[in-house]
Amino acid sequence: MRLGPAKDQRWNEFFGLDSSINPFDSWKSLSISLYMTLAGYAVLVGVPVISTAWVNLLGFSEVQVGRVAGADLGGLSVGALATSFIISKASREQIMLIGAFIAVLFGWLVGPAMGVLSLGAICSSLLMSNASKRQIIIFGILIACTSNAACISITSYEYTLWLRFLAGFGSGLITATAVSCLGASSRPALAFNAMLFAFAFSQYAELEFLPMLSMQNIYITFIVCFLIIVPFLGWVPNDKNIQPTINSEVAKPMEESKLSEDNLPKYVIWLCLSGIAITYVNIGAYWTYIEIAAASDNNDPKWVGSVLAWSSFFSFVGCLFATLLSNRFGLLRPLLVTLVCQASIVGMLANGVTNTNILISVFSFNCLWIFIDVYQMSTIANFDKIGKYASLMPGAQGLGQIIGPYSASYIIGLGAGYSAVFIMCAMASLIAMLIYAFIFLKFKSKRPELAYAT
Repeated sequence: MRLGPAKDQRWNEFFGLDSSINPFDSWKSLSISLYMTLAGYAVLVGVPVISTAWVNLLGFSEVQVGRVAGADLGGLSVGALATSFIISKASREQIMLIGAFIAVLFGWLVGPAMGVLSLGAICSSLLMSNASKRQIIIFGILIACTSNAACISITSYEYTLWLRFLAGFGSGLITATAVSCLGASSRPALAFNAMLFAFAFSQYAELEFLPMLSMQNIYITFIVCFLIIVPFLGWVPNDKNIQPTINSEVAKPMEESKLSEDNLPKYVIWLCLSGIAITYVNIGAYWTYIEIAAASDNNDPKWVGSVLAWSSFFSFVGCLFATLLSNRFGLLRPLLVTLVCQASIVGMLANGVTNTNILISVFSFNCLWIFIDVYQMSTIANFDKIGKYASLMPGAQGLGQIIGPYSASYIIGLGAGYSAVFIMCAMASLIAMLIYAFIFLKFKSKRPELAYAT
């Protein structure tokens, strides 16, 4: 499929990009990167119905569900961190060590033949050169598809726990590479906004249609989504060492908002990544257990399912208003208010889940979730010129998604109930707010361009 030179030019003019200078600005790179983020985040987006399926279809306990979800989303974090390492530093030998470790795990979980197959594929893809972005994606697709395929026939809790970790690791490789490509665009805030808009569609589709499928067909759906990437790998810029150069015309409207990484204290970015991780402790625990918590309080399952599906469209509202507010008030001030609001709408469920308050909570949660993502991603994008730290964002999110579901499962195992889980979620949101408040107050007088960046 080709747009043709004239349409390519219209694309560049409409979005203020120049793909002849920065290959990450091309419609092909942006399109495949957006799709890969949706495929990579599929479990995160659909985890309420997937968690319910693990309980109803596989017989896992509520505590086990939290651990399996934490393993899957934690694997995404490890995969994202590995991708950042591979893109920036890793040699072929180091990548081979990672591949050998994963092959051994496959051999232990699924059988020696699968372990040898995994290692052989990794060796073949890395034989001639260090890993490029395309090779990292192939590596991730191989791991994610193999792990999901193994889950179809292996349903015991102990093996599923490890297989979901490996599936998450493969997803993390794909997702972090895609996010790195989006972050390397000349207009990363626009790219991330497009990603979050696309999430609304994927979230609705998953929450509406996955409950109709068996557990095996859910895994098959994930496999198909990953395999769709393969014919379009040529759309991913091939050189992993590309340093995007922004031409003067594109850079002019960005000069005020695109801050120099060289003049920025490094701890600011790491504080932002910490804020993302802690925010996702709340999101991971809430989103894993919300449907199960509603069922435990004897709410109508059909009503809860409909609320979860239709609430995804509040993501549009959140994305639109987040952009409008950031243009007027900057990124950090609206983020502080949003985190406080999210703590309130999560904490309201501590008194019990009813058909009414779950409607208010879930619709507000989806809206504010997108608010937070827009502000957090755009803040790091402003600080990061070449996507170096952008590839760490899925890792930070995944780290929170390990801690959140695991902490929730521990609380439930102690018999404290879902009220304590929702209180923990609210506290995580408030701690993240304090981190961003420190950043804002630190630079309000000394570096106002940081405090009020849009």
